[in-house]
Amino acid sequence: QVQLGESGGGSAQAGGSLRLSCVASGDTASNYCMGWFRQAPGKEREGIAVVDIDGNTYYADSVKGRFAISKENANNTLSLQMNSLKPEDTATYYCAATGPFGGSWSSNGHVGCNNIDAWGPGTLVTVSS
Repeated sequence: QVQLGESGGGSAQAGGSLRLSCVASGDTASNYCMGWFRQAPGKEREGIAVVDIDGNTYYADSVKGRFAISKENANNTLSLQMNSLKPEDTATYYCAATGPFGGSWSSNGHVGCNNIDAWGPGTLVTVSS
């Protein structure tokens, strides 16, 4: 089972940028779906950006046009570039991956991965106004 570890969280001012990285212990080329999820205090975990095995990317409406997900199979790394940050982006961000029986989905402004096999421990992002 692949192991994941996030880095790059921290504090930013509204309108600023942060870049998150997730390094996988295994070969990311075999992950049918990888993505970034976040959980704000008192709220459920939500998918915000996912990429499938063909490189197709999907974004939640809440981050579309501001965040960009990218996967580098050569380095087994998944990244999330976050621009134009808002206070409502404050949350713990998690990297996740599926195995060969997973897949991506996008519906009604929401996104995610099916049959997630692994989660990272999370990294905290705090955006102040």
